[in-house]
Amino acid sequence: MDEHKKVPKRIAQTVLNSLKGGVVPRIGLPYITVGRKNEIEALLHDVDIIAEGGASFRFIVGRYGSGKSFLLQTIRNYVMDRGFIVADADLSPERRLQGTRGQGLATYRELISNLSTKTKPEGGALTLVLDRWISAVQSEAVKETGLSPADPALQAATDRKIYAVTANLSEMVHGFEFGKLLSAYYRAYVEGDDETKAKVVRWFRGEYALKTEAREAIGVNIIITDDDWYDYLKLFATFFRLAGYTGMMIMVDELVNIFKIPNSITRQYNYEKMLTMYNDTLQGKAKYLGIIMGATPQALEDRRRGIYSYEALRSRLAEGRFSRPGARDLLAPVIRLEPLTAEEMLVLCEKLAEMHAGLYGYARRVTTDDLVSFIKIEYGRIGADQNITPREVIRDFIELLDLLYQNPAMKIGELLESDEFSFTKSEAVSDETEAGFAEFTI
Repeated sequence: MDEHKKVPKRIAQTVLNSLKGGVVPRIGLPYITVGRKNEIEALLHDVDIIAEGGASFRFIVGRYGSGKSFLLQTIRNYVMDRGFIVADADLSPERRLQGTRGQGLATYRELISNLSTKTKPEGGALTLVLDRWISAVQSEAVKETGLSPADPALQAATDRKIYAVTANLSEMVHGFEFGKLLSAYYRAYVEGDDETKAKVVRWFRGEYALKTEAREAIGVNIIITDDDWYDYLKLFATFFRLAGYTGMMIMVDELVNIFKIPNSITRQYNYEKMLTMYNDTLQGKAKYLGIIMGATPQALEDRRRGIYSYEALRSRLAEGRFSRPGARDLLAPVIRLEPLTAEEMLVLCEKLAEMHAGLYGYARRVTTDDLVSFIKIEYGRIGADQNITPREVIRDFIELLDLLYQNPAMKIGELLESDEFSFTKSEAVSDETEAGFAEFTI
């Protein structure tokens, strides 16, 4: 962050509160992004491929607090700026990729309810997207024909344009029914029939439980189910492109919830669904679609319950012989998050100190030397080289800033040397951490 660039207080408040609570803020990320340059570039390369009609599938693997969700959120914001529609969902015991009691469909519903665009980043964008599509088609028809909106001939021209989109989808699995519902929504839009519009949207959201219910409501003898929900995401990706968006990015986090499923057969069904999605993107069966899934190392690598317990996935995803910490292949399907270095954490703390001072309107008291002392203590903890995460360091640091602000007479040295803070400090900071700071300047 340029230190002269003032962070709006609303954004600073959200960022600091989120980070102190251990969650990733949905706004303000550019102000605090540090490191991850190579990972971000690799994912943005995928974005270019998707925009050209391709597809991609990536796993982001990192421990809790390692910055996995932060990276996902950063990419989410970037692709929305590029004209993508984003759908994100966290898996849970009730939301899986496949289930016998609607858990797969529950994930689909979560994704659709979280549909987001640049102008509606908080989710719930489906109706907005449909309405804008129809409005844009009508405007194009006016421009091309020169007819007035009241002219019946304009309706026919608009109908042809709508049909061209639905015909494009009809070759895909379930595409005919999907196109039929788009046409039904269009007619309801033109006629001002809000009730029918709501029924069609309800179908798109996967909320009809029975075929008879869907047939009575909107005349289609098909519903979205646990088995075929992913086919509809592929349809949506193609439709969004035809509707003027760049593509669709799907983000699914917390794959550890599949790892935790006690029944081995149920786990295997979920990994089988994952394999289908993975193969589709690599074999060109999906277009304008990116999929990013977040997992912990254990959820990926455990040979008994993890993704690697499913041999067809393990053989596709396992690293080659040459990849190692510090030299990972970022073009591979699995991106492993390396820990942020002490230097990168120092830069991040500098940004947070500036943001905190700006939010509460005081002259920053924490010096660069103070920051170096803080980071040395954090990285000097026993086992920190393997176990420390950005989340822990950030929460400690924001707490430190809050205490100094609320107690102006307190010195930062007192806090850093206090029993509460330094009891976890090892006898000596590692040589590697010391060397990292030896020539480091902000």
